Amino acid sequence: MKILIADDHELFRDGLRHVLDQLGGPLTIVEASDFQQAIETVERETDIDIVLLDLSMPGMVWNDGLQRLKELLPERVPIIILSASDDRRHVLQAVNLGAAGFIPKTSSSRVMLSALKLVLSGGVYLPPALLEQASHGEAGGPMANENAVSFLTPRQREVLALLGQGKSNKEIARVLQLAEGTVKLHVTAILKALNVNNRTRAVVAASQLGLTTPDASQLGR
Repeated sequence: MKILIADDHELFRDGLRHVLDQLGGPLTIVEASDFQQAIETVERETDIDIVLLDLSMPGMVWNDGLQRLKELLPERVPIIILSASDDRRHVLQAVNLGAAGFIPKTSSSRVMLSALKLVLSGGVYLPPALLEQASHGEAGGPMANENAVSFLTPRQREVLALLGQGKSNKEIARVLQLAEGTVKLHVTAILKALNVNNRTRAVVAASQLGLTTPDASQLGR
């Protein structure tokens, strides 16, 4: 697995290397200290599996830098934001631009590893505090409304609820006793119904709509 760490603080990059060593398995880490280096690295290294990106780097406005990286990377490669900022507006902006998750730099190594494993498995990680705010309508405006959800089938609501917990397609398939291909079809329908373009935004939408806890009595039916 090849990971790009893009952060302008060498000390943080060194510390993150030690955390990533705990992922196990063969690991190649490449580094960049500003947005221009990150873009050049992505253009040069075509086999990167995941990008860990700090928003506060020199070289570009962060949202332009994130958009450029998304354009260059294959869709399968997730970009996770690592930031000391707790500005919820920035988090949601990053989500809107296609980030697969947001890990505060204040997180413990255990939380960081769990978040990385979740994203690598196809899930989404967002700070619990952000999702709690979203569920109370405080995270920067709704991305979906109840009318949109009314078009979802009961099974799709269950899938959305599990998406809202950040679960991957494989985990959702296991919980609901469905084929993974069936889950993918449900996720596609959910994104279309909610008018969002990635599962990270669907997670936020599910939280805003209070759908993060599925009805246990309905699961698996």
